Amino acid sequence: MALPHSPRSSGSGRPRSSSREMLAEAAAELFLEQTYAGTTVDDIARRAGVSRATFFNYFGSKSDLLWLEVDEALAAFDTTLASVPSELAPMDAVLDAVTRLADSFGPGRLPLAVTQVELMGTDAELQASALPRFLALVRSLQAFIASRAALGGDALLPRAAATAVVGAAVSAATAWARAGVRRGALTPLVRTAVAPVCRGYASAL
Repeated sequence: MALPHSPRSSGSGRPRSSSREMLAEAAAELFLEQTYAGTTVDDIARRAGVSRATFFNYFGSKSDLLWLEVDEALAAFDTTLASVPSELAPMDAVLDAVTRLADSFGPGRLPLAVTQVELMGTDAELQASALPRFLALVRSLQAFIASRAALGGDALLPRAAATAVVGAAVSAATAWARAGVRRGALTPLVRTAVAPVCRGYASAL
């Protein structure tokens, strides 16, 4: 997943952080103007005033631009997991961590492509590019649950619990994203979807 680079000047003298933001803004404009499929990496780089090589300094692919805010939040998730109080039972700890992840989003922090799917024509791409992110989150939670429950990393229950939790959280986030301008906070929806899953697996772990 795309991660922010340390700010430093590029050859043109523009700070790297500024170039990254300009690429994201240019991509959002172009996706709305001519759809996601109708926009190339060269189009985005040209609109942002940088080279194609500069684009790939920040993003591994065009689809990474659709997940900018999500990737930034997921990049910090292992740190969030590590900060969960050690006295919490495994699935209580999972609920705490996942709701903290949801806390990092609000009505004003949501990838534009998610709220403008039809206009941008990104539905198919979002479904395809969501999978590796989904699986990465499952792996992080699986390892965390296995460690907290003192089970082997390949044990079935941690993997099943992690998959169920992520599926519930994604369902909540999808409903929230599609709710439009009247959407409220994400966290209560995530808690409502994930808490029953955590309760269900708590006794087994």
